[in-house]
Amino acid sequence: MQVALYQPDIPQNTGTILRLCACLDVAAHIIEPAGFPVSDRHFRRAGMDYLDRVTISRHASWHRFTEWRETSGSRLVLFSTKAATPYLDFSYRDADILMFGRESAGVPDEVMAAADERVVIPVAPGMRSLNVAVSAAMALGEALRQTRHASNKP
Repeated sequence: MQVALYQPDIPQNTGTILRLCACLDVAAHIIEPAGFPVSDRHFRRAGMDYLDRVTISRHASWHRFTEWRETSGSRLVLFSTKAATPYLDFSYRDADILMFGRESAGVPDEVMAAADERVVIPVAPGMRSLNVAVSAAMALGEALRQTRHASNKP
């Protein structure tokens, strides 16, 4: 299981997601350009000393990420408010990459079209979306529940 962040905007959210990845032993990908320098103090503070404990791959562009993904054989699962499949009804696989878009704009159509699967975390009517770090925690929790539980069965 891996997490990918498409051009993240907010350093605190990115730091929090990377801390989540460190704690759950999940690799992370940052698809640049990010809306902040990776050395940003807010980013470092949110990630605390956990940033040294997570495997982070930085990709200079969407194109570079797609080149890498083609060689990885991993399925790209995009979390989007525009998707129809609820994340709890989706069957995750060990090698999935869970992707989250920019806090300000999500992902462009090109990225949406390239995803192998698109899922949504449903929210109450009239609400736009959850914070991306909260979404990542919910999504990763469910994906790991399904895959790690399944791999631990006799």
